[in-house]
Amino acid sequence: MIFESVAVGPLSVNCYIVACEQSREGVVVDPGGDVELIADIVEKRGLKIHAIINTHGHFDHLGGNRQALALFGARLLIHQADAPMLSRSAEVALKYGIQGENSPEADAYLVDGMEVFFGACRLKVLHTPGHTLGGCSLYFEEERKVITGDTLFAESIGRTDLPGGSHEQLLNSIRTKLFTLPDDVTVYPGHGPETTIGHEKRCNPYF
Repeated sequence: MIFESVAVGPLSVNCYIVACEQSREGVVVDPGGDVELIADIVEKRGLKIHAIINTHGHFDHLGGNRQALALFGARLLIHQADAPMLSRSAEVALKYGIQGENSPEADAYLVDGMEVFFGACRLKVLHTPGHTLGGCSLYFEEERKVITGDTLFAESIGRTDLPGGSHEQLLNSIRTKLFTLPDDVTVYPGHGPETTIGHEKRCNPYF
C-alpha cells in the first residue's frame, strides 16, 4: 500500500494520500489546503484518486475540497452529522482570520462499520464522535494503520469546546473504538506526529 502524508493549509493539517500499489487507485484524506502539494504526490506516484474523505467537518480539514474534487474528478465522503459544515467553511474560517472557501456537498456519507475499497486496499470507517458529532477514524486493518483526524493525538486528544464537541463522548469513542485496536496499530492524527495505540493506552495523560 502507498501511504504518504503532507502538512497542508494554514493550520498544518496532516493530509494523507493512500493508494493501492498495484492498481494505483487511491483516496485523499483531509485536503485542508495547498492542493498543489497533494497533486504533486499524486502525479509523481501515478495515482487515480477516486475519493476525497473528510474525517470531520472543520474548515482546516476541508479547505482544499473544492479544488481537489475538481482536479481529481473524485467523490466526496463525510459523515452525515458533519455534512452541514461543508457549506459554512468559509464563514467559520473568517472567524479565525483565515480566508477559506465552502466545500461542495458530499456525494455519499460515511457510516460506522462501512468499508471503502480501492484496488486491493480496504479501509473501515469507525465513527468516533466527540471532537465533532460526525468525527470518523479510518482503519486499515491489514496494514495496522488508523487515521484518527482530530480524535486522538500523540499523548493528547481533540478539543471539545467547539459546537458539537463533547469531552465525555470523545473519551468514550477513544476507549471503545480506538483502544480496542491492537497495540501495534500506528496512529496517524490530523495534526502532529504519529504514535501507536499501545503507547497512547500507556502514556496518554487523559486516560
